[in-house]
Amino acid sequence: MAKVERMKNKYTTTFTTKTAKGKPIRHLVIPDTQCKDGVNLDHLTWVGNYIVDQKPDVIIHIGDHYDLPSLSSYDTGTLAFEGRRYKKDIEAGNRGMDLLMAPILAEQARQRKNKDKVWKPRMIFTIGNHEQRIIRAVNDDPKLEGLMSFEDFNLKQYGWEVLPFLEVAVVDEVCYSHYFCSGIMGRPTSSAKALLTKKHMSCVQGHVQDRDIAYDMKGDGSRITGLFVGICYQHDEGYLTPQTNGSWRGLWVLNDVENGAFDELPVSLTYLEREHG
Repeated sequence: MAKVERMKNKYTTTFTTKTAKGKPIRHLVIPDTQCKDGVNLDHLTWVGNYIVDQKPDVIIHIGDHYDLPSLSSYDTGTLAFEGRRYKKDIEAGNRGMDLLMAPILAEQARQRKNKDKVWKPRMIFTIGNHEQRIIRAVNDDPKLEGLMSFEDFNLKQYGWEVLPFLEVAVVDEVCYSHYFCSGIMGRPTSSAKALLTKKHMSCVQGHVQDRDIAYDMKGDGSRITGLFVGICYQHDEGYLTPQTNGSWRGLWVLNDVENGAFDELPVSLTYLEREHG
């Protein structure tokens, strides 16, 4: 089992993974899952099964697991908004996390029963802009304080370490956040190449519908990678068109992570359904 040391300052949390001598470090990254009432969540069981198969040292969920359409400010007052309820939003997200974690918990229970060494990956969740809707709603209407919060999520009960929106998790010198800002105004970086140009480190983010990847080298010759991880859900989004709903869907394994360099492996939902459904 890997050991992950943690150091925190005001804006970042740094994690360093220590494994048995000679054992490579493996990260697994889950893109935006955007669970909401009425959509198919079966794929989260496939994801959990695959995680058990791979047994990564660190799991990073990049955020936007809870879609929270009832708190959307974009289509309030429209027909599409009718019938949305916060309680249903929370139930859908928690149900999705139950499906994701069930295979992991079952595997750990099996190992304990067999008196094997129990695999316990570090699990990091970076809050996305959809979860952040709760903070915005409470700020806009203080009467909601105490009625809705991140405590409604079942993340902590499963052992996820939750990082605030746009705080950066630096894990083995790879930076993770829901998205990275292009400047002081806080707008999201537009491409994987721009990530490297602006941040000068390996950076992995979600938020953007499709995947994108770019490579570069630092002055000392070490490799850095910029990665937009795409999405990890089956449903189409109503605000997108037939031309823009066809984004790549899946998750990523980062093998041989060392000093910010890694070998990335995209794993599609099509593959996960076939092999782990």
